[in-house]
Amino acid sequence: MPVVAVFAGLVALVTIYEFLKLTESYGVQPMRWPTYLFTALFFLLLAINGLAISTGGEAPLLSTGIFLVTLGFAAALAPFLFLTLAMRRQELSSGYPAAAASVFAFTYIALPMAMLVQLREQAAGAIYLLYLLLVVWSGDIFAYFVGKSLGRHLMAPRISPKKTWEGAAASVLASVGVGWLLFGHAEQISGALLRWGLITRPGGMYGLEIPDMGPVILLTIVLNIAAQLGDLVESLIKRGAGVKDSGAILPGHGGMLDRIDALLFAAPVLWFYTAWRVMQ
Repeated sequence: MPVVAVFAGLVALVTIYEFLKLTESYGVQPMRWPTYLFTALFFLLLAINGLAISTGGEAPLLSTGIFLVTLGFAAALAPFLFLTLAMRRQELSSGYPAAAASVFAFTYIALPMAMLVQLREQAAGAIYLLYLLLVVWSGDIFAYFVGKSLGRHLMAPRISPKKTWEGAAASVLASVGVGWLLFGHAEQISGALLRWGLITRPGGMYGLEIPDMGPVILLTIVLNIAAQLGDLVESLIKRGAGVKDSGAILPGHGGMLDRIDALLFAAPVLWFYTAWRVMQ
């Protein structure tokens, strides 16, 4: 679905803008426009691929094989491209840090967002994408409220002074509950989304396609842990930069990176799981 690729690309670009701004606090002079252009071209390639296939191609949009080739080539090209551009700098000592920041921005932000695009195109992709968002958001909400009201034992006071083990435990339980409910009613949810015209049948989950609850619970716990680590890693970056929020694009909620930091670690985990299932 080209629309998903375009939307994910826009979110990635805004997030990379915020991230490169944070790197300035570390003394880095980032290569802004080359990073934006490289990221935009990457998502444009994904969108064009989807558009060409949806208007007459025979292969499914962004099949796992095609995506892996595109992702691998882009990841391998990024260091070569940005280090080559860094040779043009007046201060050679700024070249490597700037190139490293651009490569990290692409792998840390753009690649996980691209995995969301390909996740949507796998079998039952709409349900898995909905599952990922609900698991991450519910865990984040419960961690905040339980940690604020009941939290006593700090998890990582040097990195995130307000995060507690009580909040982390509540986050895991909330995610497991939401995952259990979603997969327990996946067929009904898929049918409703299909009737409303929001998905096509391959994007839903029906009958025998629904996995056993044991693997679902284990997967949800792993996703929640990845999401919480993603949140902590972003806190580390911000604390090192001496800022509270990554930006102010979302009034009262900080920047885009603040909103998707957990997804950036959780998305690759779920993408790998679904891709592995496809290849079995």
